[in-house]
This record gives sequence, C-alpha cells and structure tokens, in this order.
Amino acid sequence: MTLEDADIIAGWAADEGFCRAAEWTLGLSREEHQQFQVRLICSPPSDLVRLGAVHDGHLVGYVVLQGDEPRRRELGFLIGPRTVWARGLGRAAARAGLRHGFEEMHLDEIWAEALDANRASIRVLQRLGLRETGPGEAGNYLDQPTHYRQFVITAEA
Repeated sequence: MTLEDADIIAGWAADEGFCRAAEWTLGLSREEHQQFQVRLICSPPSDLVRLGAVHDGHLVGYVVLQGDEPRRRELGFLIGPRTVWARGLGRAAARAGLRHGFEEMHLDEIWAEALDANRASIRVLQRLGLRETGPGEAGNYLDQPTHYRQFVITAEA
C-alpha cells in the first residue's frame, strides 16, 4: 500500500454509515484517520500483512492477514466506500487474501470471524469455503447487540 492509499481510505471516514458498519471510531477528523493509515502503511505492526484491493485501477479496500503464529493467521477485509458495496469486491478481496496466505506465506490455516448481524461478511466467508467453528464473543453491529461467528479454512481445503 502507498501513502496515496492512506488518503483514499481516510476519505471513507466521511460517511458515518460506513464507519458504523466498519466498526471505525466515530468523531475523528479526516486528518486523524489519515495519520492512522499512514502509520499502518509506513510502520505496520510485525504481526500484520495488509494488502490493497484494487478494482479497475482504483483502491476499493484492503485485506489483512494478522497474527504471530508462523503457520496460522486471521483474515480480515474491508471494502470502501459504501458506493462500491454489493458488487462482489469483498469476496474477491478475501479470496485474494486466502490465496496470498496459502501460496505466498505458506500458511497451514487461516481463520476469520464476523458479526452475525453482518450478513454480507458471513456470506463471503461461507462462499469461500470457510467452515464455521463456533460462536465468538458478544459484539455490536450498527448499534445492535449480536455475536461473532468464527470460521476456519486450511491449505488442504
């Protein structure tokens, strides 16, 4: 990812609905969001691999593989802004993240979790072949109480 990507991602924060759905902190300025993104791009934590999701030459999100276990990571993905949702981009980004994890990082297992009320994310994980392993902790999605659902896929799947 590049410093230009930080500005693009920070721009998504202008949409409060996006921030709520993405579980981003509300009330931060664009500059605060941009500074946070710059830090992640320039000095990412050692346990974070973050890749830009590009469609038709434009950044439309990112995928992360996070964790400190040598052969296992957590998958996360985010698509923005909301105007590009419901076009299959989340599934494409998550698929690319799985491919990168298994083919480039040589992982044995990738896990993910999504809030039960976030049906779009649950569908992405299910359609990519991740197997549900059980419930996770309680959470909130769009100000509604819900819980996380956990999933896993192995390199052999």
